[in-house]
Amino acid sequence: MSSAGAVASALNWLNLSTPCALLLARARGCTLSPGPGGIIIAEGWTGRLPIAGAFTVGSVVFLRGPRSRAGTALLAHEARHSLQYAACLGLPFLPLYFAAAAWSVLRTGDPASLNPFERHAGLADGGYRQRPVRSLRSAAAAVIRRR
Repeated sequence: MSSAGAVASALNWLNLSTPCALLLARARGCTLSPGPGGIIIAEGWTGRLPIAGAFTVGSVVFLRGPRSRAGTALLAHEARHSLQYAACLGLPFLPLYFAAAAWSVLRTGDPASLNPFERHAGLADGGYRQRPVRSLRSAAAAVIRRR
């Protein structure tokens, strides 16, 4: 385990994001196993949200499918999110992430393209494509059309 991974893992235990994630994994019947970079893999997520095939809470990476389908790049991407949880002092990461995703949707129509958390974790590693930035006028028109 890298020293950054070890520090993030310890901080995510202290800030209670990892214990909360483990409770969530247990409640949903996920299978737990150690992963690279200090993360814990929780296989078998069946919740309706989030729509993603993988997501992270603290140092726990939830996978919809089996671990064998999660590539090295995806696990590295999710491990970077665990570092972000530590930097944000745990669960405050969530509203910050959702605000960044909303801004990205407004400007690109995609929750990842301009989301600094996803960009730092590596868009391609997370399975995202960079979408072009649209003007605020175009974004407002798109929102109005949807309503």
